[in-house]
Amino acid sequence: MTSRQDTASTEEAEGRARPEPRVAVALLPVLATVAILVGGIGILEFPAELMLVCAAIVFTLFAVWQGSSLDEVLADMGEKIKRALPGILILLSIGILIGTWMIAGTVPLMVDYGLRLIDPSYLYALAFVVTAIVATFTGTSWGAAGTVGVALIGVASTMDVSLAITAGAVVSGAYFGDKLSPLSDTTNISSLAAGANIYEHIRHMLYTAVPSSVVALVVFLIAGLSIDAGSVDLGVIDRTVDEVEGLFTLHPVLLLPPAVVLVGSILRKPPLIVLFVSSMTAVVLAVLVQGSSVADAFDAAVSGFTTGMLPEDVSDPLTELLNRGGLHSMYESAFFVFCAFFFAAALENSGVPRLLLSKLIEKLRSTGSLVTATLLSGFAVINGTSNALVTFFLVNDLYGEAFRKRKLHPVNLSRSMEDSITITEVLMPWTVSGAFFAGTLGVANFDFLPWAVFCWTGIAFSALLAWLSPLTRDFGIRRMAPEPDGEPARN
Repeated sequence: MTSRQDTASTEEAEGRARPEPRVAVALLPVLATVAILVGGIGILEFPAELMLVCAAIVFTLFAVWQGSSLDEVLADMGEKIKRALPGILILLSIGILIGTWMIAGTVPLMVDYGLRLIDPSYLYALAFVVTAIVATFTGTSWGAAGTVGVALIGVASTMDVSLAITAGAVVSGAYFGDKLSPLSDTTNISSLAAGANIYEHIRHMLYTAVPSSVVALVVFLIAGLSIDAGSVDLGVIDRTVDEVEGLFTLHPVLLLPPAVVLVGSILRKPPLIVLFVSSMTAVVLAVLVQGSSVADAFDAAVSGFTTGMLPEDVSDPLTELLNRGGLHSMYESAFFVFCAFFFAAALENSGVPRLLLSKLIEKLRSTGSLVTATLLSGFAVINGTSNALVTFFLVNDLYGEAFRKRKLHPVNLSRSMEDSITITEVLMPWTVSGAFFAGTLGVANFDFLPWAVFCWTGIAFSALLAWLSPLTRDFGIRRMAPEPDGEPARN
């Protein structure tokens, strides 16, 4: 007598053996999803999480029609979350880190140091460097642009020099920091989406970030040769420096928390432990150096730092930079990850990517062609959705398996996504980041686009490294080393 379990197994096998749908049929949920993501997020500006859930429902219904079940989709989602749990915990820990670094005065100290570097003779190059420093230590391109970026534009205006070049330098520096900062949400979620360790991801991005930075600096140094340093009014810079120094006690000892992160990264210690030690170090410094209460320090860690914790009033631009961090600030990003994994599980169970991309990916026989296809897809999707988090998970779903089959380490995919998604969104005026930077700096996107050198050279160097890998013995390309049992190592 056949058991119920055997019958269920037979039915499941038969369901999985069903022929794949025709391409025309498989395109229906794809078109619906494009309409939902592009129309809902990009045009109507509906919440990205809700649109992603709607897209996931479309593919779930298609998967069920193809023989899968809702339970299978949810089980797959659970497995994905299980594997990504360390990354999600790191994401939440970053919120704690930012809040404690703010109240300790670590971030204000970096802003102060950055602004003091300004020399009128090298305005464009220093605009890149200073904004990069601030963005790296705050993890926000928007915050860096809204503070030191605005100040630099003010200086450029008083000097009657090119605002387009200055804005391009600010944008380049802001996205250098956003791309390489362990505090950045895009840096964390791109590595999480691809299944890469955050610090390995950052180190691997140096292969494209360093040459892009060198090219940018050379361009800005040459462009700055025509600046007349004698006509400069640094009042706006001086006022910002004075305000920061009046609000915080600034001392080099405040660099200890980032030093903990740097040393921990170099020694390859567990990221969660490193972030916790750095945060607790910042809490101690907040109490001992800034005179904050323990209650305020812990509140900054959980709810985020606010300028209300300071004894004096703070200007609006500086408030925008300082009011951030805290565990709660990462709840939205963590919830987004759950929505993204629902979408990823539904997409995978539907079999649509496998059907539509199998022939295309088979033709991507080289590392160069695969990486280039990934870069172009990322650039196209971010310009349609204007949501980097959606784009990260979607691109990973499309190309992740192809990278694994070719024994390419996940950091190659995560870097490709950063180079084509994170740092290019700002260039187009119809994207959220593009509109923010144009409005904040007062310079049109297409005016500063040629001078946002770091942003458009990143995608070029990423493709170049991939195409040259056969000649350079995989310089800048990381392969997965096989384990003794033949399985690829997760290194």
